[in-house]
Amino acid sequence: MRLPNAVHETRPWRIREIAPDFILEDVWALPVHGGAGDFPALLAAMASLDTAHSGSALTRLLFAVRWALGRWFGWDEAAERPIPDETEASLAARLPEDLRGTVAGLRFGSPFMPLYRTDREFAAELSNRTVHAVLHLAWADQGGGRYEGQMAVYVKPRGRFGQGYMTLIAPFRHWIVYPELMRQIGRTWQARDKPGLPHGTSTTVRSAKLF
Repeated sequence: MRLPNAVHETRPWRIREIAPDFILEDVWALPVHGGAGDFPALLAAMASLDTAHSGSALTRLLFAVRWALGRWFGWDEAAERPIPDETEASLAARLPEDLRGTVAGLRFGSPFMPLYRTDREFAAELSNRTVHAVLHLAWADQGGGRYEGQMAVYVKPRGRFGQGYMTLIAPFRHWIVYPELMRQIGRTWQARDKPGLPHGTSTTVRSAKLF
């Protein structure tokens, strides 16, 4: 379920101090609930996802088209690009001391690169020729010892082209890609046979090109 941005903005998530110049594109409540110590289990569940290859036929087609366009126009070519309107190439340069080194041994699957992790949130960034983006996962306290997984997307488009691109793909992300992702997350969470992974476990999350 998509949530109002204010639901995310009223929480003291660290990403807001690290990327205040980024746009909060959208926020989603994940079909994932548990106790205070289950955030590692959420990351482990995300690790098993591969929406681009195991989702619906329509979702797989959309990703195939996106990858083809990326190859043709060079949108995803490996290159160190500065964050729009900034000089640094990564938000890692903005991390406070207590968040540095918190994702050692944790892989998030190309093209996302992990930024930081706490016991309640995780962030990874992506940079290509359309946007610099951040995928944020959070373990939100709902009261009574119950927690909910939430996902937020922050973006900083690269000029008018990036803005136009985000506008163009918004309907596909909101009505096709994200609903399929939510279904996969829900099935994976319900089927998990382990309560979680140790905090330092190396986990690979297969991410799809949503930007």
